[in-house]
Amino acid sequence: MASPLDLQEQEQLDDLKAFWKTWGNLITWVLVAALGAYAAWNGWNFYQRDQAQKAGAMFDELERAVQAADADKVTRVFNDLKERFPRTTFAEQGGLAAARVQFDKGQLDAAKASLAWVADGAAQDELRTIARLRLAGILLDAKQYEPALAQLDGAKSSEFGALVADRRGDVLAAMGKAAEAKAAYQSAYKGMGDRVEYRRLIDAKLPALGVAPSPVPAASGVAP
Repeated sequence: MASPLDLQEQEQLDDLKAFWKTWGNLITWVLVAALGAYAAWNGWNFYQRDQAQKAGAMFDELERAVQAADADKVTRVFNDLKERFPRTTFAEQGGLAAARVQFDKGQLDAAKASLAWVADGAAQDELRTIARLRLAGILLDAKQYEPALAQLDGAKSSEFGALVADRRGDVLAAMGKAAEAKAAYQSAYKGMGDRVEYRRLIDAKLPALGVAPSPVPAASGVAP
């Protein structure tokens, strides 16, 4: 037969009951919230993995259409990809790939739409800037100079600053703004650092603006 609780054990039990009566509901809700957050986190990770797998499979289909240069299929797959998985890198990269094929096939409106989607919605500055650079080039070819400059104004990635300046020079030169084009090209030249090969492309544009080409620096530490 069990012995009765001694006085100390009874006091501890009474204290535990009093504590639970005061704090029990709060502790229960905290535990429920923690378990719910953990379940939600696991569910979100599963959802993200599932979305990434499905988007990746669709991107593979898009790549096959790109390799086949099938512009119509590229457009269909990309439209489906951006509608179903708009927040994925697959959709953003898909827009750049789709625009290239659309441009090559003469579907300029479709190419501009694809690039505009990436330029406006990509998560990374780099991808947005690449899209804006390419879109500005299409607009330049179409002699839509002000919209082209507007795209370049929105290109914020410092990594592509020199290329943006170079493209701005192209637009300004086409507009007949020689002084501004010269300044843009010179900014691009300085921003290229030691990438001499691309600097030569910029140098080739300067004589038309009355500017002598810059001397090509010799590579240091290299024997002639």
